Amino acid sequence: METQFLNTFVTVVDRGSMAAAARSLHITPAAVAQQIRTLERELGAPLIARAGRTVSVTEEGARILQRARDLLRNVADLRSVANESGMAGELRLGACPTALGGLLPDILARMVAKFPEINVFIKPGYSADLYGAVESGDLDAAMVLQAPFSLPKTCDWQLLREEPLVVLAPARLAGSDPHQLLREEPLIRYDRHEWGGRQADEYLRTNGIVPRERFELNALNAIAVMVDRGLGVSLVPDWAKPWPEGLSVVSIPLPEPGEPRRIGMVWSRASVRLRQVNVLLEEARTALLQAPQ
Repeated sequence: METQFLNTFVTVVDRGSMAAAARSLHITPAAVAQQIRTLERELGAPLIARAGRTVSVTEEGARILQRARDLLRNVADLRSVANESGMAGELRLGACPTALGGLLPDILARMVAKFPEINVFIKPGYSADLYGAVESGDLDAAMVLQAPFSLPKTCDWQLLREEPLVVLAPARLAGSDPHQLLREEPLIRYDRHEWGGRQADEYLRTNGIVPRERFELNALNAIAVMVDRGLGVSLVPDWAKPWPEGLSVVSIPLPEPGEPRRIGMVWSRASVRLRQVNVLLEEARTALLQAPQ
């Protein structure tokens, strides 16, 4: 059985159509359909149900889907083990939204320039979910916020960046007292369901600040745009650039900012790709040292 045909099956399920899978795999839709038919004949069961331009997985296909994913991952692991003399193979990496748009692109640019044979699969997600994926072995590593709980002994953590809380305000309010702004201006609140938002909420309560709440969301770039448009101020971590272009906003330090938000890398000690993880960590440290402040 061709593992490539299994990969085509998984891609069709994930993409939702033959055409989308073909674009992802850089082959024709006819070749995708042929590979699926061949796989179905070998297994003796229908895997994909076709309805116009879309597809859905059959009951038989659903039963083998996870095993197919596991088998493909094991094949990738064999390639990594077989190529230990060189820096090659696949790295399965998770990234929280802030890291995905800020820190990670520069780090990956450095890594692939030096080690072009490393293929990186990136899974976006929230930090809490990505910790679980690393612990279960679905990911080799993830760039995440520091967890408010102890890590299992199977995982390691490396701090990469600290982000103190700041008041984000329109540029015309530069030099204003940050606590006064938080009391008097409408507040665009960083989502309290997220770890960074809970830090901001704790700061407000500790300092006895009762804000005039206007909006609440978990999207730092969107918060910056809303502040630029004069919709209010916000209490947020001083997250890594790039920010949206053309904004007229200022970050005002707090008198006692408290504990910063911390971003770093978590990885599984059991991963067969520890060499690739270590390369990523080294490039991350170098990129952050050279990054403009």
